[in-house]
Amino acid sequence: MTKTIRIGTRDSELALWQAHTVQNKLHDLGYKTEIIAVKSQGDIILDKPLYELGITGIFTKTLDIAMINGQVDIAVHSMKDVPTALPQGIVQAAVLPRATTLDILVHKGNLDFLTSQGTIATGSLRRQAQWWNKYPTHTVVDLRGNVNTRMQKLNDNKWNAAVFAAAGLERINIKPGNFINLDWMIPAPAQGAMVVVAMAVDHYSLEAVSQLNDIETEICTYIERQFLKTLEGGCTAPIGALAKYNEKDDTIEFSGVLLSIDGKQKLEINKNVDISEWKKLGYHAAHEILNNGGSQLMTEIKTQLKK
Repeated sequence: MTKTIRIGTRDSELALWQAHTVQNKLHDLGYKTEIIAVKSQGDIILDKPLYELGITGIFTKTLDIAMINGQVDIAVHSMKDVPTALPQGIVQAAVLPRATTLDILVHKGNLDFLTSQGTIATGSLRRQAQWWNKYPTHTVVDLRGNVNTRMQKLNDNKWNAAVFAAAGLERINIKPGNFINLDWMIPAPAQGAMVVVAMAVDHYSLEAVSQLNDIETEICTYIERQFLKTLEGGCTAPIGALAKYNEKDDTIEFSGVLLSIDGKQKLEINKNVDISEWKKLGYHAAHEILNNGGSQLMTEIKTQLKK
């Protein structure tokens, strides 16, 4: 059996870059493909912070529906946008080799604000909370839209800087020269990774896409997303996680963080374990956080987000 694999994607420049990357890899393996672009609710509703929309998977839901309805065969996502629980019938088919996990601060050439008063733009509660934890006197404003839109909004406003994922800017070649790496900021779980999902019953597409899977990235993102899921945090809670494989001694290094929305409370965990312990690493790390004040903090966060 052969068929044309229909690749579903959002219609932003970055999402299309990701879809074309998967398309090219499948073409190299001899598969026929077609790209079908759709606009998600997360791309349409730009006048509210993400957490106010109250929708899990706002960037992925439209493609989930298209796949379940048989309009597309696979979907390509930035993995950090994908809910930890996939809809019934949809499965993770492959995780591609990871790009950089760094968050970066894009500024306007003058960094004096870092030692005084500043206004920083970001649509992420995780970035906002970590920024306030380090710079409690700064103002943080909401910034929504695809990476091109956000970059333009930074240029059009009097903000000092904005926080971006380095991987997104690098992929479509719009990373400016005026940036600094925020190596102290723990990234979103699975940041820098691309995931392909498919219907569980679509064996042809699953077999094709499975050949693109990178096992190291799959393991590390699994740990991070397990940490997120165990803390019961959707993509709106201030949660960061990063797992790295150390080939030299065959270990996994893990850092996880949960913060209050205002950044004043910060619960962090760092672990280094043998690779044999990876399957439960995220789970155990999350429970250490929960038992150390995290349960109460998660309750407070959920109460605040409901207001």
